[in-house]
Amino acid sequence: MRTALLRALALSLIGFAASAVAQEKAPAPTTLRIATFNIEDVRADDVNRNDNPRLKAVAEVIQRISPNIIFLNEIAYDMPGAPGWKDGDAPGQNAAKFVENYLNTAQAPGLTPIRYKAFMAPVNTGVFSGFDLDNDGKVIDFYPPPPGTKPDGSPGEQTPAGRAYGNDCFGFGTFPGQYGMALLVDERLTIDESNVRTFQRLPWDYVVGNFMPSKADGTPWFTDEEKAAVRLSSKSHWDVPVKLPNGSELHVLCSHPTPPVFDGPEDRNGRRNHDEIRFWMDYLANEPYVVDDNSKYGGMGGDASFVIVGDLNADPKKGDSFKNPISKLMSARRVSREFTPKADIEVSGLESTDTSMFKMRVDYVLPSKDLKVEQGGVWRTLPSASKDGKFPSDHFPVWIDVVVPAPKK
Repeated sequence: MRTALLRALALSLIGFAASAVAQEKAPAPTTLRIATFNIEDVRADDVNRNDNPRLKAVAEVIQRISPNIIFLNEIAYDMPGAPGWKDGDAPGQNAAKFVENYLNTAQAPGLTPIRYKAFMAPVNTGVFSGFDLDNDGKVIDFYPPPPGTKPDGSPGEQTPAGRAYGNDCFGFGTFPGQYGMALLVDERLTIDESNVRTFQRLPWDYVVGNFMPSKADGTPWFTDEEKAAVRLSSKSHWDVPVKLPNGSELHVLCSHPTPPVFDGPEDRNGRRNHDEIRFWMDYLANEPYVVDDNSKYGGMGGDASFVIVGDLNADPKKGDSFKNPISKLMSARRVSREFTPKADIEVSGLESTDTSMFKMRVDYVLPSKDLKVEQGGVWRTLPSASKDGKFPSDHFPVWIDVVVPAPKK
């Protein structure tokens, strides 16, 4: 009996040791800093050089925040037909050039360069539709050369001819690719590009219960032919899976809906903004109408971790939003709304939650409920080179630190 007891004790100790080793090697949760930043109409000419003063200031702000993941709005997607495009160029390189020419160099003493990996994909802005989408009786199929960058690095102003072209594009842009998007992740992370889903070409009419506009007499704003062609996304919607060192995966849901203004009494931009934001609710609910650019149907069901990022052009309390879509999104079943980023620097006329100089909260980093938010904020600290007290964009970055759980066994 004593031998049997000793054998049982030995087996128990072996089992305990094996369990301890397994626990020791089990992956731990990972803390990430995630940010979104509308950097205001950055173009190919700006990222092809390394001395644009405004972009140097933008890069300094990013280096001071030092996010692991950052989503950029309003960086042009370089593509055929865009200003300065050369045959043989690879499209979608502007974000990588911004990293190479600005973020890879410390922009102030004591800062550390960040060597991000960049992801870009086609957008609808400035892409000619072939239709008179603004119903002004003219179909504008060409754009004038856009005004160049100003000496301080700010973008050239829009022209009436450029706006006329943009109003007949799938998404407003005075040239192809203007106001594009980019996702940057640090070197420890990996973008699972083979499983990225994009929704650039999803027809607006596919959205069940959509709010496509009507004319004053109640007839549809778009003709039947236009209705079949008009796209939901003013830029695009992306689901970008990012793999973490502990084996977890985080879905970064990226978009930049149109502002709900710059239209007429039909409120076509307000209605489109609503449905662009509403898309994420339908995507998370796995609505069957959802179909990506590779003809794969369905949304993101299950319990995958995610974060919704971008300039969503909607404030839950102020502005011209149609039917308050952002409040609906923040109340969605799987979206956490427990933490609201706030600024710790006061700016005259702005509330602490305002993320733009036009006195509204429009930029968001919204995590799924399984992610614990440790801290976050609206970044208003001026870059060191600012001599006029001016921030380098009309938007402020929003950031949060989240704990991503270890993968389930």
